[in-house]
Amino acid sequence: MDRNLIIEKLKTWQPGQGPDRGDYQLNPGMSQSGDLVPAAVLVPLVERPDGITTMLTQRTNHLAHHPGQISFPGGHVDPGDGTPEETALRETEEEVGVHRRHIEIIGRLDEYRVRTGFSVTPVVGLLTPPFEVTPEAYEVAEVFEVPLDFLMNPDNHERHSRDYKGNTRKFYAMPYDDYYIWGATAGMLVNLYDVLSAP
Repeated sequence: MDRNLIIEKLKTWQPGQGPDRGDYQLNPGMSQSGDLVPAAVLVPLVERPDGITTMLTQRTNHLAHHPGQISFPGGHVDPGDGTPEETALRETEEEVGVHRRHIEIIGRLDEYRVRTGFSVTPVVGLLTPPFEVTPEAYEVAEVFEVPLDFLMNPDNHERHSRDYKGNTRKFYAMPYDDYYIWGATAGMLVNLYDVLSAP
């Protein structure tokens, strides 16, 4: 996909103009875990010679929230963060070691509400190599990239379900090689697809 088209689509997208996003989208009636904590993630689009890729992280297994899952770099908003963009850039530097000078922020996706109590603002950024990736060992087990064309192919947007505490939970999933991309991360990628495929 052409970088200029991606920039144009993201610059003109108005978050909130589509359906509500979150774990509740595929699970009407799902209960919320208390007040929502504001958070932000970076959706990093890496400009590689063979095409744009999406950078993702595999979380370590001992974390309190979403252990072992595949996610975007990000976290809760700190008091000193003026905007979700600042949170996303700071967390990217902390988690994967990519300095903000390599990142061009090009827009936001819709707010994504997670069942575990977070309201996440996905911030989309273009990453220009060369840059060094230095994962933070406590939080990040692995950093890897997936071709954007694969993630933006609706044939790869699967709907899965599993039993959780006596209820059936539905969610998006995008299995890629040995990686199982699902839940909030997959839901945000579906949002990105909706933005980039909009007329």
